[in-house]
Amino acid sequence: MFVAAWTVSRWIQRGLDRVEQRSSDVNRRAAFYAVGRVIHYTLLIIGAMLALEMIGIHASRFAVLAGAIGVGLGFGLQAIFNNFVSGLILLFDRSLKVGDFVELESGVHGEVRDIKIRATRIVTNDNLDILVPNSEFVSGRVVNWTHRDVSRRMRIPFGVAYGSDKERVKQAALEAAGEVPFTLSMEGQRAPQVWLAGFGDSSLDFELVVWLTAEATKRPSAVRAAYNWALETALAKHELVIPFPQRDLHVRSWLGKSDAPAATAAATDSAPLLSSEQRAELARNDAIDEVKAPPSADEAPGAESAPDR
Repeated sequence: MFVAAWTVSRWIQRGLDRVEQRSSDVNRRAAFYAVGRVIHYTLLIIGAMLALEMIGIHASRFAVLAGAIGVGLGFGLQAIFNNFVSGLILLFDRSLKVGDFVELESGVHGEVRDIKIRATRIVTNDNLDILVPNSEFVSGRVVNWTHRDVSRRMRIPFGVAYGSDKERVKQAALEAAGEVPFTLSMEGQRAPQVWLAGFGDSSLDFELVVWLTAEATKRPSAVRAAYNWALETALAKHELVIPFPQRDLHVRSWLGKSDAPAATAAATDSAPLLSSEQRAELARNDAIDEVKAPPSADEAPGAESAPDR
C-alpha cells in the first residue's frame, strides 16, 4: 500500500511537471510545483497509515508515541519541524518560487531549483549547489531579484581625471552602454543614464546606470565585467584618462636607494609585442560570452532537477 501511494504520487508529479513546462506564466508554474509537493506529502502519509492498518497496527495505538514525538519536537526535532513548516509556507506564500534569483543575508546568491521538505537548493552561477534550510528564508532577510519584475537596474562606477569634459564622459559612457547587448533600451524611461556621483581624491566619480535584460539579471558579476570592458574601450577612444591615485612624497633620506624602477622599465621594454591576430582575439568581451552562454540541460527552466550532491 505504501509503495502504491508512492507510485501514484510520482505519476501525479510527472503529469504536473509536464503541464508546468507547457505554461509560460511564472506564477502558474509555481502553483503547480506547490500542489505537486503537497500531494506528494499527503499521499505518503495516507499510504503509511493504510499500510499500518493492513498489518493490524491501529492508529490509536500511536497515542503514546505521538506524545513522545511531541516532546521530541520541543527539543531535538524542533529545527527539523521548523524547516518543514517553513517549506510549506514558502510553497503557498509565493514570495519564493522555483526559478527565482535570490541573494541571502550571508551574501550567497543563485537560482532556486528545488524547495524540499528540509532545505531549498540554490545553484550559483559557478554551478555550485547550496542547500539552505527553509527557516532561513522565513526568518532571515532575502533579496529576490526576480520576484516582481525580471528587469533590474545596475550601477557601474568609474572615474576620470579632474578637468575632463563631463559631456564627453557622458557620451563615451552611453556609447559603451550601447555596445553591450544586455542594455534593455537606449530610449524611453529605462534608457541608460550617466551620473556624477562624487568627487574622489584623484578622480571625478561617475556611475553608468543601466536597466538590464531578463537574461542578464541572473548574471550580475559577468554583466558588470562586460560594462567595465566596454567603458574602458570607450574612454580610451575619447582620450579620457582614468587617473591613478596621487600622493605627495617627502624624501627624508637617500640611504638604501634601489634601482627597481629602472629594472622594471627595462623588463617592460624587452617584453614581446602583441600581434594584430592576438589583439583581435583578446579584444573579445569574455563577460558577454559568459552571460549569453546557453544553460545546460539540467539548468534549463522547467527541467527535472538533478539529484542533490
